[in-house]
Amino acid sequence: MQVEFTKAVASGNDFVILNNFGNKYRDLKTRFADFARFVCHRRFSIGADGLLVLEASKKADFKMRIFNPDGREVSMCGNGIRVSAVCAYENNLAGEKMKIETLAGALAAEINGQSVKVKMTEPKNVKIDQNIGVESSIVNMHSVDTGVPHAIHFVDNIEDYPVKKIGELVRRHKVFEPEGTNADFVKIIDPSTIEVRTYERGVEDETLACGTGIVASAVIANIVHDVSQPVSVLTKSKETLKVYFRKERDVFKDVYFEGKAFIVFKGVLDYV
Repeated sequence: MQVEFTKAVASGNDFVILNNFGNKYRDLKTRFADFARFVCHRRFSIGADGLLVLEASKKADFKMRIFNPDGREVSMCGNGIRVSAVCAYENNLAGEKMKIETLAGALAAEINGQSVKVKMTEPKNVKIDQNIGVESSIVNMHSVDTGVPHAIHFVDNIEDYPVKKIGELVRRHKVFEPEGTNADFVKIIDPSTIEVRTYERGVEDETLACGTGIVASAVIANIVHDVSQPVSVLTKSKETLKVYFRKERDVFKDVYFEGKAFIVFKGVLDYV
């Protein structure tokens, strides 16, 4: 089977995108999980942090399905939303302002040159000061769901922090069973700037950026360290993204996430 694809990147987070409008890949639909495991495998295939499948929607301009490299379908991906918006716009599937259906709900996105601004789901299930045992140490974590679950730990020396080692242990910690969690490690730079490194569930490694993790880190940084919005977030890829929100008492409203996203190349893959 010949599969047409688009490769796109947002802040170093890279994705393979399929346009399945008209159910073009009906013969592949029941095998998207296997396909994701294949195409995301670096050095052996295209390589990516995830597979995005764009389909027709009755609720929005289009539907975005998200498959992690392990084949698991997940509800939300902040950077995936941004690259999907660019892909949809360039293929005349949507205008500059659009709504995108996800398993986390219908989200609004807006194209502004190379930048994409997305209205995220409202953060929920906020838990502050969870002291968990990691190997022989006690690690202070805060958790929040920004479409997918995230656990946040503040550090002083983020460059030398063992993100992959500790991230893997936090991701599978019994406190976050059965689904597990993404793990974010955050440094406060100034009253409105943070730096974030993320170990992503499903990718099972540190990525150069994670949209939902950036939003989760900004929200928790506001609660714990009174970081003010808009929050500038420096990522592992060295790009700086913006997170905006409105806070009503302890509830976060109108949460937006903004940064650059672009298509790298398009191609055709022979898939058995």
